[in-house]
Amino acid sequence: MRQAQTVLPFGVGAVFDIQGESFVATGIGDWPRKRPEVHSARLADQLGVSGFYAAPPAADDRYDRQDAAGAPYIRFPSWLFCGACRRMTRRRIADEKPGTPPRCPGCSPVRQLAPMRFVQICADGHLGDVDWWFWAHSRLAPAQRHGCPARDRLRFDVSDRATGLEALSVTCTARGCGASRDLLDVLGTHGMRCSGRNPWQRLDEAADCVKPVQVVQRTAGNVYYPVVSSALDIPEAEVPADAGREALAERVRASDLWIPLCRAAGGARAGTYRDMIKEDTGADDALLDALLAEETGIEPAPAGGDGAPAGPAVPDLSREEWAAFTAPFQPPTRDFAVRATGLGLDGETAEPWAGLGRRVGRIVLADRLREVRALQGFRRVSPSSTFVPADTSRRLRWLPAVEVFGEGVFVTLDRDELTAWERDRRVREHVAGMREDLSRSFQADRLAAVTGEELSPRFVLLHTFAHLLIRQLSFESGYSTASLRERVYARPEHDQHGVLVYTAAGDAEGTLGGLVQQGEAPRLAETLLRMTEAAAWCSADPLCAEHTGQGFDSLNRAACHACALLPETSCETGNTLLDRSLVVGGGHVPGYFEPIIAAARTAAAAALE
Repeated sequence: MRQAQTVLPFGVGAVFDIQGESFVATGIGDWPRKRPEVHSARLADQLGVSGFYAAPPAADDRYDRQDAAGAPYIRFPSWLFCGACRRMTRRRIADEKPGTPPRCPGCSPVRQLAPMRFVQICADGHLGDVDWWFWAHSRLAPAQRHGCPARDRLRFDVSDRATGLEALSVTCTARGCGASRDLLDVLGTHGMRCSGRNPWQRLDEAADCVKPVQVVQRTAGNVYYPVVSSALDIPEAEVPADAGREALAERVRASDLWIPLCRAAGGARAGTYRDMIKEDTGADDALLDALLAEETGIEPAPAGGDGAPAGPAVPDLSREEWAAFTAPFQPPTRDFAVRATGLGLDGETAEPWAGLGRRVGRIVLADRLREVRALQGFRRVSPSSTFVPADTSRRLRWLPAVEVFGEGVFVTLDRDELTAWERDRRVREHVAGMREDLSRSFQADRLAAVTGEELSPRFVLLHTFAHLLIRQLSFESGYSTASLRERVYARPEHDQHGVLVYTAAGDAEGTLGGLVQQGEAPRLAETLLRMTEAAAWCSADPLCAEHTGQGFDSLNRAACHACALLPETSCETGNTLLDRSLVVGGGHVPGYFEPIIAAARTAAAAALE
């Protein structure tokens, strides 16, 4: 396992399969004391932690010593079975032998034991073994069930008279019992009780959990939803102060309701005052909390209330990064080297190149980037379930993280052209429908950290533009789409209107230099033109182009796997809030690049004639 994989995708709480065995990553409280530190003061300040540490790396590519310190994983599930005799065995930590996989003691030749396929999870973030003894005896009366003389004499049978899960069954081999039940309806909830803990937690750490247990396959997608935050390493001294934020704070302090809010802080009327101030000034909750803490000295209450564990911090790191990329001059540092360039279309009068030059603004090439990715914790069952921190003991103030290096291309759209396009009534009405779907979605709170307080037309446009650009660059530069990532800067309150497409991988593919080369003139202009022409047609059209809602919670419009979707590791929002029609037009909605496509087709027809 690479060091970067200990954060994502096999971070704390994740199930990891390798060579016929299955393990789960333990909490960071079990990490070794000697571990490399990862520096990112800006991210640590936003997340409210003391710092970051990475898992100790191996000394060389031969995995050095088996007993060397590293990120700990324990065997899970603990129920194993033999593929020959079908005997089930409960494996305990005391049974482990370093470097030796579990083997069946009753078979000759010796067979390696395989982990059971199913596990149980709950919405409070707990993970555990399925109570297979209960499952085998679940169809018996309680008196018969409690009369079984043993609780660990089980066999995992396979029948040749059925197919699928119906062919699998768990049988009790205790003398005089013989209870058995197949696995036809094992998936779902069955009245089993949650253990109240994760496999690496001790018995005294178990909580009194009353959430219903759900039985799933151990590799199911809803077993693990990691919560990861990342930040680029930028020279903070060069980032100017946010004058707009200061002006907004002054408007809040000048409000007639500010003094009543300070006096009623924590009272029943505070919520009413807050809502009125937010409506009058446009301030958000984060700003009001900061100003109240400064004025009254009372820190805001943590999220979750009523003793519930606070959720993860959702920092907005876009403002400083946007300022760093748009600064007139940025002196290079060891981890952040950028240079401004252009499309090479200055003085161009022929279409479609002239129109492309008018609609694209600043181009910045990032020859070197450093990104820090930190794992805050995870969820199970659904992305809106209870948040479980990476330190399940809740005693540590640091987080696991990894630093990766790469390169990137930063592209902005022309501010005047974008503003004029956003004011179009058809565009506003179209995005209003997506905004309503987002407000009803269980992902609304999570996506608000990326979109801002309100979903804007420019965010959907720039987000889709970034996806289309990544797909096109994968053809032009040779990078796979999974090795390219996006950062969307589209908050109107910060006057943002650009995207960063970059590589940041834990291996050599993050530093090949091919992406920056594609961003130089005239390659990028040709790439953008080919991107818009390719996006104008999807193999799923007209179904895709005319779709009124697809994807999770119908948060996408004209976007499918054939035209705009990416691997989810490349996307900030999990492949949501995409609409190709806002880029290329269609469905009675004007696309931002629609005139470019029309001009390109006209020029092509003229050339043919």
